[in-house]
Amino acid sequence: MSGSLVKPVYPRLRCQNGGTDDSAPYYRRDLALVHHLGFAFHANETAPGIMALLEPLLTRNGLVVELGCGSGLLTRHLIDAGHRVIATDASPAMLELAREVAADAEDIRLLVLPDDPIPPADAIVSVGHVLNYLPDEAAIDRALVAIADALAPGGILAIDLCDFGYGEARREAPNLGRVTDDWAIVTEFSRPSRGRFIRQMAIFSLNDDGSWRRDDERHDNVLIDVSRVPALLAGRGIQSTIGSSFGAERLPAGLRTVIGHRTDG
Repeated sequence: MSGSLVKPVYPRLRCQNGGTDDSAPYYRRDLALVHHLGFAFHANETAPGIMALLEPLLTRNGLVVELGCGSGLLTRHLIDAGHRVIATDASPAMLELAREVAADAEDIRLLVLPDDPIPPADAIVSVGHVLNYLPDEAAIDRALVAIADALAPGGILAIDLCDFGYGEARREAPNLGRVTDDWAIVTEFSRPSRGRFIRQMAIFSLNDDGSWRRDDERHDNVLIDVSRVPALLAGRGIQSTIGSSFGAERLPAGLRTVIGHRTDG
């Protein structure tokens, strides 16, 4: 993969609110890098199915907008397949990584759902249950409407979302830890209600002088009844279906795909 990273040097990143990356709620500098280096499997496994869905766009040089691009892992697959891509994320640290991994994207920009405008697109893709990071179900609905409205006639939609089953499948999930020479992460799971799933993470990163630093992030995901999404999208001209994969990959229990296209206009 061109542009892959080992251990980049970060500036102190500036957020949309004027603060540094340290004030961002999700995927600050250290976790962004850990996610890039150690958790690329979801983007890599979903890429073949998404490339097959988007293949019709290649003949008309259509534009793909990626929501929650992270460090640019799926973006890289899209570009290498010949697509024009605008990659977006709400994490400044992730965008810094994406600008190295997918430097040849048409644009890589900060975009915070549900209120920031989504560029008009021939396809909108999103993996990693990005919308489940929004604060409540109403915000998820607003984001889905915005996504639908940004799709051009004949446009393709391919996203994943966490259903209630995601939390139910992890009701007794044990804490997890992973250690490498340069970083370590410890994750504790909790499920305070049917519609909430929480990861409390302690991230340890090696400093240049051999000492270690720690950052803590709490990722609070909103789980929804994904089966109601097609009716919501149908009201905006999008015909969609719920599935368990984009192609031949096997997704985690409770993670559902929403695949559709604009039928009006």
